[in-house]
Amino acid sequence: METVADYFGSLVFNDKMMREYLPKETYKDLKETIKEGKDLDSNIANVVAHAMKEWALSKGATHYTHWFQPMTGITAEKHESFIVPGKDGLGLMEFSGKELIKGEPDASSFPSGGLRATFEARGYTAWDPSSYAFIKEHTLCIPTAFCSYSGEVLDKKTPLLRSMEAISEQAVRILHLFGKTEVKRVVTTVGPEQEYFLLDKSLYLKRRDLINTGRTLLGARPPKGQELEDHYFGSLKPRVAAFMKELDEELWKLGILAKTEHNEVAPSQHELAPIFTTSNIATDHNQLTMEMMRKVADKHGLVCLLHEKPYAGVNGSGKHNNWSISTDTGLNLLEPGDSPKDNEQFLLFLVAIIAAVDDYQDLLRVSVASAGNDHRLGANEAPPAIVSIFLGDELTEILDSIANGTVSANKARQSMLLGVHVLPHFPKDTTDRNRTSPFAFTGNKFEFRMLGSSFSVSGPNIVLNTIIADKLCLFADKLEASKNFAVDLAILVKETYQMHRRIVFNGNNYSNEWLEEASRRGLLNLKSTVDALPTFIAQKNIDVCKKFKVFSSTEMHSRYEIVMENYSKTINIEALTMVDMVRRQILPEISRFTGDLAKSALDKHAVVPSLTLSYEKDLITCLSNLQDSLSVHVAELEKLVVEAKMIGDVTESARFYHAQIIPAMSNVRAVCDETELLVGEDYWPMPTYEQLLFSV
Repeated sequence: METVADYFGSLVFNDKMMREYLPKETYKDLKETIKEGKDLDSNIANVVAHAMKEWALSKGATHYTHWFQPMTGITAEKHESFIVPGKDGLGLMEFSGKELIKGEPDASSFPSGGLRATFEARGYTAWDPSSYAFIKEHTLCIPTAFCSYSGEVLDKKTPLLRSMEAISEQAVRILHLFGKTEVKRVVTTVGPEQEYFLLDKSLYLKRRDLINTGRTLLGARPPKGQELEDHYFGSLKPRVAAFMKELDEELWKLGILAKTEHNEVAPSQHELAPIFTTSNIATDHNQLTMEMMRKVADKHGLVCLLHEKPYAGVNGSGKHNNWSISTDTGLNLLEPGDSPKDNEQFLLFLVAIIAAVDDYQDLLRVSVASAGNDHRLGANEAPPAIVSIFLGDELTEILDSIANGTVSANKARQSMLLGVHVLPHFPKDTTDRNRTSPFAFTGNKFEFRMLGSSFSVSGPNIVLNTIIADKLCLFADKLEASKNFAVDLAILVKETYQMHRRIVFNGNNYSNEWLEEASRRGLLNLKSTVDALPTFIAQKNIDVCKKFKVFSSTEMHSRYEIVMENYSKTINIEALTMVDMVRRQILPEISRFTGDLAKSALDKHAVVPSLTLSYEKDLITCLSNLQDSLSVHVAELEKLVVEAKMIGDVTESARFYHAQIIPAMSNVRAVCDETELLVGEDYWPMPTYEQLLFSV
């Protein structure tokens, strides 16, 4: 019987396959190229391409594709067959190093934020050898970066790789100052927890809003939702268990370390969590995970919803980004050490992260901004839009004692420099977890909890890597020029925490008291995407990205344009879908129901003339008033959509959609949901929340 160990990674051209298919010298040269980030020699590329093709053919592959991640937020593929013409009309299967290294997809129809015009079609994909190639549906998929003919970045992978190089370079500088000269490279690692909803496909196909937008635009709250908390960690229903079993198998074949799966809080909501890996590979794996969730669900007669808020009134779905940083020698830099010196190093990296999060709150907020996530953040199911850090009482107490020059209450503490008392060893998990914090320290990593479920994790990790690199660079500059490393180190840790301690909050981030306290501390509260996004192109944010060559100023402005435009397009599609549903489905059914009700009343009156028929009269009057109100509100929404189309500037357009169209949609929904509770069940033209949430 085949075991998981037998087929794990069977569809991946991984290290094991490289050793098997590549000559020893080629394998050695390729590994050194990947490890040291050098340019790939064309001779090596030809050998690798041939080996990769032979392996792919043995797995039944007939095509290859440069698999890339444009600014659409999903992946893109252009399939090419291995076949080339041979002698006597025969076909040969070939794949060259040139084809492996570079592709040329049309770049004109991908989002570019003005970087490319429609007639400027040329774009390039370039092989990323640090991420393994894999086979998907008989196609060899080669992870690649994507750029324009003129060199501007058009994807999410390239800036992530740049940010990883930036933080590695600066972290190595710091570690060498601590005597760890054997460290050559530092990597950031990520383990993204993925939340999602499942529902029966037959019901999904009856909801235009779910088909067009991924969320329900209308729907009265059901009698039962998540109030009893009986779904969380509950036993899996048979269809869900079967889906999860097959999903695990498909992910394991692709070398994705799917580890944990369980029911989430809301009905029909679930979660999958992988074991962490390097940020680049974790991003690739999460994109594959979301794709496989949808495909496997379809095979089981289900639909997987990855929208942040598919249903109003129950928890939405997020994606917790567990971020850490480690050396090529296996040292986790967020792991408290066994000696005072190791803990000095730990504290330096810790305060660098604290300072980065404080100074670049806006960038972190922008990295999770979208129309979908606006429905979730701050809704007592996810962190508020205010960025803060949870450290736990013990670690906060240590930092406070350093900043204040006081003796900690813990009796086991020993004296360090400057009379400050700290632990020689910090035990992990000495405090409870804070599920309300946007950015929480959880032992040897930080959990960034603001991401939406449909997000590529590249954006938040680009920001984290870049802003922390900035602080490490500043620290390295100071300490490399130091005449007394130990003293200057202690001063640096102390002064940095003193300057940035306002960002640390260990309490309930859902409380109104925290909103008031955060305002007193001067923390940003960028409640919506429209509020947050302009800060992305603030000069300080452009400067830090340019400093480490993660983005140019032009690339940042283009991304600003893309996200702003996407926001407006998303709301526009939702508004038009809502208008269509109300005009073509709901208003006619209200008329049909009230007409049948009136006819029934007349029939009853004809039989018993003395009947008052107060129920029918009152209900018909109420529904007629609601129908008139709904008609007025939907007409106003239509008018605003037309008006929005006349706005040319992307920023002003997004602001109009946020300030005018979203409230107008809320007005339509309020009347529609009230009406749903009064119309006969057989007349309502679409599946209800009760049916959707409990369909599986």
